[in-house]
Amino acid sequence: MDLFAWLALGLAAFAVVGAALPLLPGGALSVAAVALYWWSTGYADPSLPVVIALVAVGLLTMAVDYFGGAIAARAGGASLATTAAAVVVGVVLLFVAGPVGFVFGLAATVFAVEFAQHADADASLRIALYSTVGVLASTVAQVLLTGSVLVALALVVAF
Repeated sequence: MDLFAWLALGLAAFAVVGAALPLLPGGALSVAAVALYWWSTGYADPSLPVVIALVAVGLLTMAVDYFGGAIAARAGGASLATTAAAVVVGVVLLFVAGPVGFVFGLAATVFAVEFAQHADADASLRIALYSTVGVLASTVAQVLLTGSVLVALALVVAF
């Protein structure tokens, strides 16, 4: 294996880590890993259909990253304003308390904003739970998707 193969595999492995941590673009890193390896082989390996499939998985991962949490929040009944406020607070708390701060900030903000708007604790709690579970499920999906790209790329490199 040459240096570029190792770099591509390292980048794909970092993509899996990036998928698990907020603000690191796991899907984009996966696409970059596939592109790096494909470029390093003179566009010969893997075949074009495999490249297209792996890039599609990377793009799907990016869509899940950007829209998964918001879709879950909206499905739970959160308004767009609530969702936006929750993301802002979550990102700020990410820098203060790490991923736990992000999740807690998101849940607490959704609950607080929804309760302030509707004065219904049960509905606010339900919406906050939907939002939190949605963000966590989105993260799991991203890890699985970037992990599949890593495994596929490792198989391509090995064989």
